[in-house]
Amino acid sequence: MSVTVRHLSDPWEGVLAEPEEGADRAVLVLGGSGGEIAGERCSLLAAAGLTALSVRWFGGPGQPPGICEVALETFSAAVDLLLRRGARQVGVLGESKGAEAALLLAVHDARVAAVVAISPTSLVWANLGPGADGRSHPPRSSWLHRGAALPFTPYDAAYLPQPPGTGPARLRELYEHSARTYPGRAAEAAIAVERTTARLVLVAGGADAMWPSLPYARELEERVRRGGGTAVVVTDPGAGHHPLLPGEAPLGAAPLYALGGDPRSDAALGAAAWPHILSALGVIPETA
Repeated sequence: MSVTVRHLSDPWEGVLAEPEEGADRAVLVLGGSGGEIAGERCSLLAAAGLTALSVRWFGGPGQPPGICEVALETFSAAVDLLLRRGARQVGVLGESKGAEAALLLAVHDARVAAVVAISPTSLVWANLGPGADGRSHPPRSSWLHRGAALPFTPYDAAYLPQPPGTGPARLRELYEHSARTYPGRAAEAAIAVERTTARLVLVAGGADAMWPSLPYARELEERVRRGGGTAVVVTDPGAGHHPLLPGEAPLGAAPLYALGGDPRSDAALGAAAWPHILSALGVIPETA
């Protein structure tokens, strides 16, 4: 399928990819804590029959320099754009911190029909990097909604999961430890997916070294089902934090953080998830 790609600069930097013949199903694509615009992933989704939009949501003009008190309205404005372009259904696909944002958006914006959460968390976490004031400390929420900070789980700053200088940082233990250290805060910060009517596809590798995305996915699945909603968990025991959708290449440079998994397992998880993703986003019939 032929795809048209446009680069956007107003009101935010981004990429819009769509089939040349158009599409009435759309997806907002959110990258992770690297702040990347997921242009290649948008092209892949457009080739499958979707209008796909990815935007820079921190680190750009007028935005917080880090993932600190980022307004969920940033993503709602992107949904507005897709609806104005004629989409009859809008979903959100996010990975890692982008999955955290996607799930929260579905809770707070009823127009989101589906969420694909790749390597998700079931909790809201403290900021990664500075806010609009340039400060990283004291810790604050990653997210705002209607100007109010969402409850968040802080990191236990006294906990070092590995000695410095011993290779890419393995952060999974830090997340697990912090939730145990602050159980009350973690309970308040639970993402209330039982309140959304969106279909959820939760893609999580059993060998994720960044955070425990598979246990998080199971928690989200249970919350959704308690609320009468629909959730599908797709997993592979050997996959890590960055599953590869069909046609995507493994990451090139050595990461600063350990992701876990291996290219074969990461690709196997992406291939297994792909039909569920396309089904939830409305471009193929429902997948059992």
